[in-house]
Amino acid sequence: MAIEHDYFGYLGSENDDELYWSETVEVGERDVDVSLSSPEQDDVAEESLDIAAGLIGQLESLDSDAREAFVGELSTDTSNTIAYFYQSVAELGDEILDDAMSRESGDRQIDFLRSMALVRVSILPHHTGDDEPFALFEYSIAPGESDAVLIARFNINADVIGTETAS
Repeated sequence: MAIEHDYFGYLGSENDDELYWSETVEVGERDVDVSLSSPEQDDVAEESLDIAAGLIGQLESLDSDAREAFVGELSTDTSNTIAYFYQSVAELGDEILDDAMSRESGDRQIDFLRSMALVRVSILPHHTGDDEPFALFEYSIAPGESDAVLIARFNINADVIGTETAS
């Protein structure tokens, strides 16, 4: 069985209980893969889908919020942002990183964060708690060179609730 929504249209998948939708959305001058999924359609309220649709309309603003959260982590040596920075330096090397960096202010870590590309946004409309990830924004410094990403987790209120790394 599928759910119909004004923005997303029919939501469904081969598994009757699962919801899935995806589309490429332009954010700034870059195409970003945006998906919405839930393992159980019964766990998704109409209000969550409305919030998800509104979130898609605010991707540029939320992108800025995520980057601010990453900058805030630069002062903590054990943060996910610092770990991703050093992992990228070790994995990619200076030449690839220099090619990937589109900004040059003199602060390499800030330039690194500003140069990361938002590559994917995953919306999880069944996560409605303040501490649950409603949206995951995935960033890569070199999308064609590395599978490693830095992720900002947003709750249903569009607050950044944490970061993580993944490969």
